[in-house]
Amino acid sequence: MALLRLLLNVVWLVVSGLWLALGYVVAGIVCCLLVVTIPFGVASFRMANYALWPFGRDLVRRPGAGAGSTALNVVWLIVAGWWLALGHIAAAIGLAVTIIGIPLAWASLKMIPVALAPFGNEIVESDRYREPWQL
Repeated sequence: MALLRLLLNVVWLVVSGLWLALGYVVAGIVCCLLVVTIPFGVASFRMANYALWPFGRDLVRRPGAGAGSTALNVVWLIVAGWWLALGHIAAAIGLAVTIIGIPLAWASLKMIPVALAPFGNEIVESDRYREPWQL
């Protein structure tokens, strides 16, 4: 499984991971222009890391995340989340054209929740075997 994850991550990086991560970095830089929006920039940089190397990692809800993270997620959704999610959808459509690209398209769709709501979630290493087509 480790070799398969490595292979998928390398193909992902070359095909679309670099471009999606660049979108997150641009959003992070824009968010870091004001002191008030620095937490959004930090979240965006964290998501850029996930967009570079997604296979073998999962998105889980952080214990104790409450109303503060929900409020930040609403602001994030209005400011940057929707266009980052559209980028993931566009990448998934382009990747799904070939049979080889279908797992990569699925990975791009798997990143939409973190693109829409980065606060209150964390990205962890996946240590379990995932069944095909399991979210």
